[in-house]
Amino acid sequence: MSFVPPGTGWPDDPATADTPVALDPADVKRIAAAAGTIEELTAAQSVCRACPRLVEWREEVARTKRRAFADETYWGRPVPGWGDERPRILLVGLAPAAHGGNRTGRIFTGDRSGDWLFASLHRCGLAAQETSTYAGDGQRLIGTRVLASVRCAPPANKPTPQEKATCFPWMSREIALVAGTVRVVVALGGYAWQAMWPALKEAGYELPRSRPPFGHGVEVEVRHGGSPVTLMGCYHPSQQNTFTGRVTAQMLDDVFSRAGSLAV
Repeated sequence: MSFVPPGTGWPDDPATADTPVALDPADVKRIAAAAGTIEELTAAQSVCRACPRLVEWREEVARTKRRAFADETYWGRPVPGWGDERPRILLVGLAPAAHGGNRTGRIFTGDRSGDWLFASLHRCGLAAQETSTYAGDGQRLIGTRVLASVRCAPPANKPTPQEKATCFPWMSREIALVAGTVRVVVALGGYAWQAMWPALKEAGYELPRSRPPFGHGVEVEVRHGGSPVTLMGCYHPSQQNTFTGRVTAQMLDDVFSRAGSLAV
């Protein structure tokens, strides 16, 4: 088996053997729309098989593994949104990493990007621990939820336009289900910034006619249900960005501290 079967005891696995499985884009739309709770949606996300290329890739990675993790079982399934079910802050990324979220079953967990992200969230009072290494490690997000615009690890970290479109209903429905409490949405990188705008619109947000350009620390005020919500840009804590100094720990702390103050 090249993935963890749902309901077999993996820590925090949201699905069971009875969770409906989306096999094509129409299934994704139907199942996402029918999910009445974040728990139902998370479970369905985690067993999706609608994109053949992504299914083949994530399971191949889980089967062959990276040498450093050769003795580990890989999750090998879509990585659902994770964190507070009534968040004040929503963090949006692009997609899970092949040997990060695809291995651990939790977004931004078990890779260097996550090391930087969770350390900063912890310093800013938004995460219970400074590390996030595996599902069931005791990590807990405080008033915060993390999701990705594409739920499966893509080859070369590049999902196709069709794969993004197929996964879109999972993202827009998740944003809609938590919109009642969210006061800040932070896009981690330019790709996430681009992906979140149509999802916010689909979820009922009132947005400006022209989309502001992405930038680190950029803030845009929008509204949902009459309440103000701040959209923020943050450079992605990728290895390339952190190694070159384009992103520093202080830069991340500044964004998340600001998000925390706006979300009160």
